[in-house]
Amino acid sequence: MKRFLLSAFAAWCLVVIPAAAREAAPLAEDPVVEQRLIRISEDIRCLVCQNESLAGSRADLANDLRREIRKLIHEGKTDAEITDFLVSRYGDFVLYRPPVKPLTWVLWFGPFLLVVAGVVFLVAYLRRRQQTYAASAAPGLSDDERRRAQALLDATDPRP
Repeated sequence: MKRFLLSAFAAWCLVVIPAAAREAAPLAEDPVVEQRLIRISEDIRCLVCQNESLAGSRADLANDLRREIRKLIHEGKTDAEITDFLVSRYGDFVLYRPPVKPLTWVLWFGPFLLVVAGVVFLVAYLRRRQQTYAASAAPGLSDDERRRAQALLDATDPRP
C-alpha cells in the first residue's frame, strides 16, 4: 500500500509541477536594445510593486511593460518619447523622479513642510508648558512674611 501511495504521489508531482511552471524569459535578441531597455526601466516605477524599479520587478505587469518598451525601441522611438508615452498612459507616478510642477509640489515639499510644522508645534508646546509651570510655582515670600514665618518657627521650637 505504501508503494502504491508513493508512486501515486510521484505521478501527481510529475503532472502538477510542470503545469505550474512558467515559460522562461526570452534571451536578449539584441544586447544594445536590452541595455537601453534596462537604462529606461531603471527610472520607471513598477506599478504593482511601487517600491521597485521596472528593471528589478518580476511582476506580470512589469514584464508586459518591458515588452512594450522593447517594441517602442524597435519602432525607433527615443528614450524621451518612450518615457513620455508611459507618463501619458500612467501619470507622473510612474517616474521615480517626478518633475517639479504644481501638481507634484506635495511630493517634493510635503515632507519638509511636515518637519517644519512639527518643530513649530514642539517649540510652541514647550513654551506654553514652561509658562504654565512658571505661573503655577509659588511666588517668593516678602520680608514681612519671612519674619512672621521665622517667628512662628521660633515660638514652637521645643529645644530649650
